[in-house]
Parts: sequence; C-alpha cells; structure tokens
Amino acid sequence: MSETQSEPPVRSPLALRREHLLNNLVTVVALLFWARVLLYALNQEVPRAKYGAVFLAGGVLIYTLDELRGLERGDWLERLGLWACAIIGVAVPAYVWVHYEVLETTRIGYALGYEYAIGGLFALVVLYLTYRAFGAAFAGVVVASILYAFYGNLIAGLLGHGGIGIRQIINLLTMEFDGFFGSITQIVAAWVALFLLYAGLMRGYGAFQLIMRLSFRTAKYLRSGVAQSAVISSLIVGSINGAQTANAAMTGSFTIPLMKESGMRADSAGGIEAVASSGGQIMPPVMGAAAFVMASLIPGIGYVDVLIAGIIPALVFYISVAIGVHYMSVKQLPEGGIDLEQRIDDLEEGYHPVIEAIRFGVPFAVLLYTLGIAQWTVISSALYTCAAMVLTGAGIPIALSAVDSDERVGETSLEALKNTISGFRFGAVTLAPIAIIIAAVNGIVDLLNATGLPGKLSLALVGVAGGVLLFTTILAMVVCLVLGLGMPTVAAYTIVALLIAPTLTGEFAIPSLAAHFFVFYAAILSGITPPIAIAVVVTTGIAESNFWKTALEALKLGLPLFVLPFTFIYNPEIVTGGFDLATAGSGLIVLLGAVAITHGLNCAPQPFGAPSPLSYGVRAVYVALGVAAMVWPATMPRIGAVAVALVLIGLQTQVTRDTGFGPIAEGE
Repeated sequence: MSETQSEPPVRSPLALRREHLLNNLVTVVALLFWARVLLYALNQEVPRAKYGAVFLAGGVLIYTLDELRGLERGDWLERLGLWACAIIGVAVPAYVWVHYEVLETTRIGYALGYEYAIGGLFALVVLYLTYRAFGAAFAGVVVASILYAFYGNLIAGLLGHGGIGIRQIINLLTMEFDGFFGSITQIVAAWVALFLLYAGLMRGYGAFQLIMRLSFRTAKYLRSGVAQSAVISSLIVGSINGAQTANAAMTGSFTIPLMKESGMRADSAGGIEAVASSGGQIMPPVMGAAAFVMASLIPGIGYVDVLIAGIIPALVFYISVAIGVHYMSVKQLPEGGIDLEQRIDDLEEGYHPVIEAIRFGVPFAVLLYTLGIAQWTVISSALYTCAAMVLTGAGIPIALSAVDSDERVGETSLEALKNTISGFRFGAVTLAPIAIIIAAVNGIVDLLNATGLPGKLSLALVGVAGGVLLFTTILAMVVCLVLGLGMPTVAAYTIVALLIAPTLTGEFAIPSLAAHFFVFYAAILSGITPPIAIAVVVTTGIAESNFWKTALEALKLGLPLFVLPFTFIYNPEIVTGGFDLATAGSGLIVLLGAVAITHGLNCAPQPFGAPSPLSYGVRAVYVALGVAAMVWPATMPRIGAVAVALVLIGLQTQVTRDTGFGPIAEGE
C-alpha cells in the first residue's frame, strides 16, 4: 500500500466544524441530561413513569447526535433520517410528559386519532434505532412480537389468542406507561443511570487507567488475569448493588474495553461480563430486593436465613465462572500475553497508590455503607456515591496542587473540570443505546404479557410434566426462563415463586427454601438467555458486539450455572443445611462437578488425541460426570463422579505432555 493510500482522507473545514459543533452539542446535552437525572434522584418530584419518558427522550437525543457526529459528508439521507429520529424521539415523550395525568388516569385503553399517528412514528423510531445500534436480529424480535400480538387469532392451539388491533398495540407501546416507557425503562432510569454516571466519572478521573495497570500487573502471573478483572469487579460491585443490569453497566464500562484491548473478541468480552454480572444478585450481603421478597414469601424464614443459604451457591457460581473465564481467555489471548511492560509504560502515570486508593476507595466505601449497611434506597446510595466520586476524584488533585509549590491550582482545577465533564459525557454516551434497547425490550415484554403467553405457558408446562419430578423441574426451569425474559429479577422471581414453587413444595415435598432458590436462580439466568437476555443487552452495547454471538458466549460460559438450580432440588442441603462442614463439603462436590463440565466444553479439540466425532464423545463424558456430581441425589455416586472426572483430567494432562496431542485448553 502506498503512503498516499495509507493516509486518512482529508476532511474539509466545513466537515471539521460540523463535527466539532456536534461534539460540543453532545457534551451540552449530556450535561443537561445528567442534571435532570440528578434532580430526580434528589427529590423524585414526579412519578417514576413520567420521569421515564423524559429519560428515554434524552437517551434517543444523545444517541442520534453521537451517531450524526460520525457520518461522512455524502450520507445526507442517513443524516436526515437521524435528525428526524431525534425530533420525533424527543417530541413524543415530551407530549407524553405534558399529558401524563390525562393518559395515566383518564384516557386508559384508547387514544386520540393523532396520538395513534405520532405513537406509530415513535415506535418506528425505536425500531430503527434498535436496528442501528444492535442489528437486524434483535430488531426482528421486536417485529416478531408485534406480529404475534396482531395475528394471534390466526394461531391455533395453546399459543393462540384473540389478537390485538394495531391501534391497541401502538397505544400500549407509546401512549400508556407500559411498553417503551414501562417498568424496565423506569428501573434503568432510576437506578442503572446513576451507576453508569459513577462508572463514567471513574473513567474520567483515571480509574480505567488504574485498573488497566493493576490488571496488566496481575496478568504477568496469571494468563487470564485481564479477563478475571471482570469476575472480581463484578463480585465486589454485585455483592453491594444487587442489580443485574446496573452491575453489568458499571463494571462492564471498564472491564469490557480492557478485555478487548488485551486481544479478546468483543463478543467473548461481553459474554464474560454478562455472566459475571448476573451473579451480583445472589452474592451476600445484599442479594438485591429479591432476598427480602423471598424472606416474606417463605413462612418461618428470615432475611438472615436467606443470606446464609446463599453463601455456598454464590461461591460455586463465581468460582466456576472464574475457571470458565480462564479457559476462554487462554484460547483467545496471544501466547505469552500482551507486552505488559510496554503497555504499563504507555499508560498515564497516576498518583501514589495510597492516594489512588483514597480517590477511588472512598466512593466505593460510601456505596458499601449506604447500600449494604445503612440499607438506603438504591437511588440514594448511587447519588451519594456519585457525589463522593466527584469530591475525591476532582477535589484530591486540587488539594494536592494547593500544597505543592510546583503545581498551579488553576491549571489543576481546569484539568479536574475537564475530567468531570468527560466522565459525564462518557456515562451519557454509554447509557444512550442501552436506554433505547431497554425500551424495545420493555415493549416486547408488555406485548407478550398482553397476549397472556407467559401465564399460559406456566400452567400448561407444569401440567404436562405428569407428576414426574425430573420433568417438572426441567419444565419449571423453562417457565422461569420464559417469564424472566427482559424482566427485573425481583419481578420475575415473584411471579415464578407464586406459580412454580408451590408445585415443587406441595406435590414433591421439596423444602421451601430449596424450591425458592431454584426459581430464583432460574429467573436470574434469564438475563443471559436469548432472545431477550437483558444482561447481554447491556454488555453488547458497551462491547459494540453482535447480540447473538455475545449471548452464545455467555451461554457457553454459564452452562454449569444452568445445572446449579437442579442441585437445590436433589441436594437441598446446599441451601437448607446452614453454613457448616457438611454443606461446605457438598458445595465442594458441586464446584468440582461444574469444573468438569467447563473442562469438557473447553478442553483441547481432540482430547486424548481422539478425532472427530469421537472427541465429542470424550467431551460428553466430562459433561455427564459433572452433571452427575452436581445433581445426583446420593453422596457416594457424586464423589465417584468427581473422582473419575479428576482422574480423566489428570490422564489427559499426562497424555498431552507425553504425546503432544494438544493442550488441555486450546492456546494454553
């Protein structure tokens, strides 16, 4: 390639001025957007449904402006379309905001003629922006849901329904506070947004650089060290905030770019973060609102009992994920890893480690205290955490410059202001596509609920099992995954706990705590189960990856976790035995079973040198032994399965060394 060809195209002064103007406009809109979010967090002066409308409008506007900034000169038609999306995407939520009282209290179930028109336009905007941000496949799910709702009267059998008219569909999606403005959008607006602001501020103040330095130093001793940062940070943050999407948004904002920078594929990075973040809701000491709901639904069980019961399963969850992440990492990261010393030298040098620990540790301590100890609301805890982040992130450098004779306070203050604005902007740009896709997900969920599909599936699937425990639990898992698609975990858990748990406890005498943990974990796993996979939705937006490939990576990593709920049914001592030696021993067997499954899925392409298709049989043996160790209802067979699996892994390792048939894990 010639030197002329390798140079980037010269942009005209007009194009540069246009990009500069749009760049500044994005920053201004981002600051105004966060001002509105913070105002709501401070006084919550309007109903959450009404606030959700203005939140979605802000997300659409920021996303379209940011997309306009990257367009080339000749893309006039695309530019015109994005400006139209920006105008409609702001005007319709503004209309809903102004007429909130009438729409919410008086005019329920119908709309005026022109409202159907503008609502239809807004639905097209959401559909187009969903397609633009996440591809045709996810947009196709939205279209399929609309078609199913409209043509339900043409479907025979269980899945059929009376059909919903196009006007009713538009009204549900846009003019009622379900659909695009529904509960999931409202939760993201009230809770997740502030955690993304916190993540943006951390990045603006240099936490991203700090975490990269620490991860690169860790990676010198552990091949998968960079990717393990996602698991560790999700464990720490998730154990406090107890929110799947918030955890994925906050930790993923810096762990996903870090993994991509190290050489990991975008879909794998997003899948790792989605699975790791899903465990936040099952990690004591908080476990989210679902732990409180569980304690209220089970007679004689208190909140502390739920926390104690969740310790062993949570450890199995995270350790098995960490081992799976190691396997995935060594397959993708280059041999010998990245040039760590060079990467560390290229990073901007920060303050002394003690000062960095104070700058970023104090806000996290505020989060830990307010949410985990003082039991403040999520929105209040996130608000004070963001305030502490600004105070330490900007205040400490200014204070240090004031006492250092070689530093200029004015320059340091200006730099701190720029970093703060950069953090606000980064948080808003990261949140914008997530707000759009969450609105689309909310529309899918409410359309399916309007058709009655979840309830029909729940009752029918449990009845089909015919009184066999294994069939009942498998079908119950399917029901939980279906009902949990796109729903907040606490809502999904509440529904399946009322529909499924009584069947398990009444007909099969399963202990109440075990039955409720079964449906709880199944509801959580819906966050990584397509076609909705709400945790994957968040990480896909951050990773800029394909949704379906990212979901597949999450499923491959999380397969042992889909077996774990069945452990609660067939070995209930994991959650009912308290935190004692017997429970710990049973938990260790479950963990080793999960390791066997992970090894079977990720070991060398030809274990023991077996060619295809025999190699798949060897892999299946590992998986079968792992499932038996996790689920078999007797202790000795479980121990035997673990022993056989460990012997096979040891033999495979020896064969690899002696014959060179291939590595235990590809690339290791």
